[in-house]
Amino acid sequence: MSTPALSFSLQLLCFAAAIFTTCSALPGTWKLLVANAGISSMHTAVTRFNTVILLDRTDNGNPEIMLPNGRCRTDPTTGKPDCYAHSVILNLENNAIRPVEILTDTWCSSGQFLADGSLLQSGGQSDGFHKFRRFYPCQPDAFCDWIELENVALYDGRWYATNQILPDGTMIIVGGRQTNTLEYYPPKGGAVNFPFLAQTNDAQNDNLYPYLHLLPNGLLFVFANVQSVLYDYTTNTIVKTFPNLEGGPRNYPSAGSSAMLALEGDYTSATIVICGGAQAGAFREQAVGRPAQASCGRIVATDANPGWAMENMPFGRIMGDMVMLPTGDVLIINGAQAGSQGYGFATNPALNPVLYEPDEPVGNRFTTLTPTDIPRVYHSTANLLPDGRVLVAGSNTHFYYTYTGVFPSELRIEAFSPAYLAAGVANLRPVVVDATGHVHYGEAFVIFVTVPAAVTGVIEVNFASAPFTTHSFSQGQRLIKLAVTAAVAVGGGKYRIGCTAPPNANVAPPGYYMLFAVNQGVPSVAAWVHVT
Repeated sequence: MSTPALSFSLQLLCFAAAIFTTCSALPGTWKLLVANAGISSMHTAVTRFNTVILLDRTDNGNPEIMLPNGRCRTDPTTGKPDCYAHSVILNLENNAIRPVEILTDTWCSSGQFLADGSLLQSGGQSDGFHKFRRFYPCQPDAFCDWIELENVALYDGRWYATNQILPDGTMIIVGGRQTNTLEYYPPKGGAVNFPFLAQTNDAQNDNLYPYLHLLPNGLLFVFANVQSVLYDYTTNTIVKTFPNLEGGPRNYPSAGSSAMLALEGDYTSATIVICGGAQAGAFREQAVGRPAQASCGRIVATDANPGWAMENMPFGRIMGDMVMLPTGDVLIINGAQAGSQGYGFATNPALNPVLYEPDEPVGNRFTTLTPTDIPRVYHSTANLLPDGRVLVAGSNTHFYYTYTGVFPSELRIEAFSPAYLAAGVANLRPVVVDATGHVHYGEAFVIFVTVPAAVTGVIEVNFASAPFTTHSFSQGQRLIKLAVTAAVAVGGGKYRIGCTAPPNANVAPPGYYMLFAVNQGVPSVAAWVHVT
């Protein structure tokens, strides 16, 4: 949401009519963080210790980073030693890369953080098909590694599934290629038949990586292909069937993206947005030049009689990542303008990110931003960082690591800084100088901030989750705007803000969140808060 001060700053920038201009004055800036991460990240997540865990497959050849101290795994497909790292940790303090060991194949797997802050990772291909793995994050100067869980396994093997943490702290795991069931971690009672997945399948399996959003009423919004339902997982019943979304399939391999807009007010309303995707049949026909869809559908999933409202992005996009920013706006980044997901199935990279401002009127919601010069196509990721930047990694449209051709395997890591980090609005940026590290549901608490300029208006305090991002969908992503009191000056340049924690676990499932103070559209560096 742009405020008058930030909007005035943006008016000074160049908004060229040509969509794909390289005008340097378009909003936002790019910075190369790592010239060679050693792997091309297919899956990315940000931890509460301000590190980033990056994962690739284990069977796609030799990346450019080795396991330390002569460590090796046995490749199950060849029986030979594999001494390469297929997962790394990025230290955001100094952009250093440390290799970590993953033993089983994580190709097109799923994941999300549990309530204790550990990352649960599930499924994959080959020896990873039934596997659970867990990563307990640690301080950047400490050692932590992947743990393969040996005494628990997926009931049904899952490849291209989606995870979502539930209000009681359990994880629901939905779908997968030719897997029309769901199950839970910790496991309970076996896999549960979910016929909706069979109903949404088609000739090119457009029901993979279904979009899951936990609504504030405790029900699960599930979208696959063009269909969506409201699912009560406590009774295994479909509560509501929504109208179909027009414009063709949106899930893998047709490669749209989805986000739930910020939860706020009394937390009774939840709006889902789904943007982009390939033309119907583009994947099956390998139509690499077929233009991508530009349409977005928006639905208030909690309404009694909801329907989709349609609008268009400035240009078509497949494989775009939708990143919830601390302000409540949505960044749409990465991807291509033609083709579909799949190895070599896309052309014409979408180098320009787009900002979606949901509170603006239709026709004024999209702004085209500064382009990157690094194409990010199949198997690329985008994640919100605690300092408000967006980390961009990956892109490998080859079955193996390949450093030739139009889209070579991409090992570079970048950060995109939205316009709210521009020098012209730095005097508006708050600094959180004191915040609690733990809150209970409904609890009143205070934070203290400083702001270079005088404070006018309300400073928002927003909780942002740290999702697991893969294949153009951020599993577990949500932003919650807290009820706050006006900032009160308390001396020494500090302001006191009263806050009320989310009322229950339907609104904010238990776990660690980034707490952002947002002043006139400009966010602070986040403090991490454990919500229980």
